[in-house]
Amino acid sequence: MSTENSVQGSSHLASPQVLRKVDELREKNVGQHVPLPQLVVVGDQSSGKSSLLENLTKIPFPRNVELCTRYATQITSRRDSKTEVVVNIIPGPHASDDHRRRLEGYCPEGLSPADFRDQFPKILNEVNIRMGIRTDTSSTDGTVFSEDILKIEISGSNEDYLTLIDVPGIFRTPTEGVTTKADVSLVQKMVRTYIKDSRTVILAVLPSNVDPATQEILDLAQDFDSDGERTLGVLTKPDLVTEYSAQVAVCNVILGKRKPLKLGYHVVRNRGADNDDDFDFDSSEHETFKTEPWSSLSKDRVGVKALKTRLGVILGLITRREFPKLRSDIRNQLTDCRRQLGDLGQARQSEQEQRLFLNRLSQQFQNLVHSALNGHYSNHHAFDKSDQLRLITRVVNITESFGSDFAESSLPTQFEKLLPKISDDGEESDFGEFLRDSLLNGLITDMDVEHPQDGIMDWIEDLYQRPCGIDLGTWGGAILASAFKEQSSKWGRLTLGYLSQVICSIHKFLKAALESLCTDPRLRDDLWSFIADDILKGYRAAIRHAIFLLSIERDKRPYTLKHYFNENLQKSLGNRIADMLEDNVKKELQWVNDVRSVTASKSNLDSVKEDIHDILHSYYNVARKRFVDSVYHQAVDHYLLTGPGSPLFMFDQEWVIKLEPEQLQAIAGESPVVSEKSQFLQRKIRDLGSAMHI
Repeated sequence: MSTENSVQGSSHLASPQVLRKVDELREKNVGQHVPLPQLVVVGDQSSGKSSLLENLTKIPFPRNVELCTRYATQITSRRDSKTEVVVNIIPGPHASDDHRRRLEGYCPEGLSPADFRDQFPKILNEVNIRMGIRTDTSSTDGTVFSEDILKIEISGSNEDYLTLIDVPGIFRTPTEGVTTKADVSLVQKMVRTYIKDSRTVILAVLPSNVDPATQEILDLAQDFDSDGERTLGVLTKPDLVTEYSAQVAVCNVILGKRKPLKLGYHVVRNRGADNDDDFDFDSSEHETFKTEPWSSLSKDRVGVKALKTRLGVILGLITRREFPKLRSDIRNQLTDCRRQLGDLGQARQSEQEQRLFLNRLSQQFQNLVHSALNGHYSNHHAFDKSDQLRLITRVVNITESFGSDFAESSLPTQFEKLLPKISDDGEESDFGEFLRDSLLNGLITDMDVEHPQDGIMDWIEDLYQRPCGIDLGTWGGAILASAFKEQSSKWGRLTLGYLSQVICSIHKFLKAALESLCTDPRLRDDLWSFIADDILKGYRAAIRHAIFLLSIERDKRPYTLKHYFNENLQKSLGNRIADMLEDNVKKELQWVNDVRSVTASKSNLDSVKEDIHDILHSYYNVARKRFVDSVYHQAVDHYLLTGPGSPLFMFDQEWVIKLEPEQLQAIAGESPVVSEKSQFLQRKIRDLGSAMHI
């Protein structure tokens, strides 16, 4: 069914309860956030808009031929037991703070509908002054048009439910000294802004003595209402059409025979600029439409009273049709606003709010740290989104690889028993990103080392024959210390490479944890800049301790209380003799002579080399295992993971408590942009929450 037929057959749609709900939504400023059903009066200058508004609202708008409407005027009338008029000014979107304060301070009190209508010219003049409107067109002070909105709400037992918005009349040619091309564009933009929404009924005001086909306002309405379902043509000034044939042409437009609209046309006679207050307008209009050809028109298409009734029906129809979608729009915007406000975090303008905010954030951060260290990855959804947060898993994998690599490749020269080749743990691939991090620059060490070389006995012989190693055919602890130091020369690079991998994992964890808990990039960056130095101290402390452990092992004389040192040494001697006898034992009783033979035929140098090799090999295994354990338990676990100086515990509640007010402000203080956005969202949530209740 067409909109036109719906209107004709749906007078019950002009329900006061439904229209009252729309008015309540306007009172709650919901119209600033969601388009509401409304009637917008548009037309060219001198088309009769102001006179039409006066007839519909009984408000005496100026009817002189000079510029009348300089800004949008929203007029709401409603039937209510409480009789009052509320007048205020809504600042335009580009209003300065000073201009906004000047406008928001205007609200005349104690006005009844009768008093308001009597005082309207005076009120209009006050509004013009507040807005900075140029009241004297010969002056250059002030502006001709404004984006501000005059809002008038009239309540009383004799009022009807109706909301109209009047916008300045369209004009195309600037008047020298009065209007400019910028004013032409401003008015065009205002009109387009008000008629573009699908919940707006467009009252296109057209003078009867001008061909509608030539009226730009209809073309403009068609740009936003291509089907013509919400455009109603209102023909004014029929008394200026004096020729009968011209009157018939106007009637044909109303009958839909020319330039048809789905809502059709309505014709009214307005009060003229020369008519005084005693002019009997109702009688004059009635007499006009009694004569031919006007009398042939349907009664619901002529006169102000019929138009007023019809507008109520149309507005009721639009309201009923749009209410479900209006509810949905409000609900969706409310959800979106709450999400945006949640993303901004809690308010943090005062010192107390800032400290409370950082305290909660640090507590959440430490909860994440403890879950990551204990492998309780189900405690927080963030672990499912980032593998970098699974810290203890990464550290365990790196440590196991370190232990394996240390056992296989920490020797520059391989002992006689060959060891398997080095395995590739794949962890080094993560280094590139962090080598570019200024905080880690100079800390990260590549752990690539050469494979152990063969020729251990030649190396020991060379070591033994050095001047420092000769002692009348015997050897002492100095040679063993020197040999061990050379055999452990790769420990430093392997150890620092291992620490580099652990530090990289912790570094990635810290950044990923902050990113998951703090969505504000500025806050996150400011917080990081404050804790970065302490984090770096933690990294350096671990490295210093690892270097200390290295010096303990490598710079001291080899010594151990481990009982398995001698056990391993004896096993080495036994294995060596067994190897020598393996090919010589022929008979079961010949082994004693074979032992004497193989040991007696050995030179002093060979014997010393074997002794040095076996003692060094046995001690090296003891020292290596001891060192690897110490590096993990002390440098990694204590200094980097669980100890009081761990970088993981730098950002905690104690750190927050110690912050000075200036530091708090620098880290957690809201930026003006965030503060303004937060306040706007809070106001919008209040408005939309009230709307949902309505």
